[in-house]
Amino acid sequence: MIYLDAAATTFQKPASVERAMVSALRTCSSPGRGGHKYAMRAAEKLYECRERAARLFNVRDVERVAVTFNATHGLNIAIHSLVGPGDRVVISGYEHNSVLRPLNALGADITVADCPVFDRDAALRAFDRLIDGQTRCVIIDHVSNVFGFVLPVREVSDLCRERGVPLIVDASQSAGILKVDAEGLGAAFIAMPGHKGLYGPQGTGLLIASDRARPLLHGGSGSDSRSPLMPPYLPDMLEAGTHNMPGIAGLCAGLEFVEKTGADAIAAHERGLVGLMASELAKIRGVHVFAAPDPACQAGVLSFELDAMSCEEVGERLDKAGFAVRAGLHCSPLAHKTVGTINRGTVRASVSAFNTREEIAAFAGAVEHIARGR
Repeated sequence: MIYLDAAATTFQKPASVERAMVSALRTCSSPGRGGHKYAMRAAEKLYECRERAARLFNVRDVERVAVTFNATHGLNIAIHSLVGPGDRVVISGYEHNSVLRPLNALGADITVADCPVFDRDAALRAFDRLIDGQTRCVIIDHVSNVFGFVLPVREVSDLCRERGVPLIVDASQSAGILKVDAEGLGAAFIAMPGHKGLYGPQGTGLLIASDRARPLLHGGSGSDSRSPLMPPYLPDMLEAGTHNMPGIAGLCAGLEFVEKTGADAIAAHERGLVGLMASELAKIRGVHVFAAPDPACQAGVLSFELDAMSCEEVGERLDKAGFAVRAGLHCSPLAHKTVGTINRGTVRASVSAFNTREEIAAFAGAVEHIARGR
């Protein structure tokens, strides 16, 4: 099976990730839950994970790096920290349900800064027009999980700073691939999963938080045990309950892999593969490819449609041919509504550091066979 669904989860992991997880099972108990060697080893591994993340994402204070279950968990913390019922929130037209559903559950007043796909200037103009004195916060997806569209996060962060509006960045598709500069962005929160571009296991994530953070879960933290409330300081206030130490150890190894390989090198590799894929698919009659004219506007995700065939059927046929892709709405109906694919969805192929040009050529050949009815 050729795996082209890295936007959901990077299935191929560095061997070091598995080794780290097994080692943690054998040597780590729970950080902050004792002074014995197994608890201390867990605390050291947890701190190493924070340190590596802080270095990779330019976080000055390592205690701002909180461990989460996934990006959804982090985004819920961020949204519940800043937004209340009726608050006006400006979001991009490419947000995931991990943003839309918490906002709707809170009864927020959602305003969408939509724009054509891959048009960064139009996206910036939309945010510029909509961010005003009534805006409680702004939320922007760094990279669309459907189309790979790289949104103008840095420019939007500048607008937010100028107008005194807190920013939440969803770095689910960019962390470990594109530059995520926490100090440069000045965002109140940056959420990311461990299991995508950071090459860690599922059930892990990171939230780069500010002093605006408020606990989402309440319980044991291993600190301030006499207090009836969560500790008032980061990261303890956001990490209730027992830590997933095998997952954290695996994530730490994934961060080390990204650091050693280089995010720039990974991004260049992925963009090369997506460019080749877009070029080859565009040659096939009946295939409509959503590719950016400027490669800098697209990360390692590519969506396409096949005339006269549902995306689900294309996905099923590709699966039988030995290719793992995702078909449908990809938990991002807003992105599909923005682009006009809400009724059909798309087939999405997404790559990682472990994919090759030979795999992309084979994939294009399989799509051509399907398009020709073979």
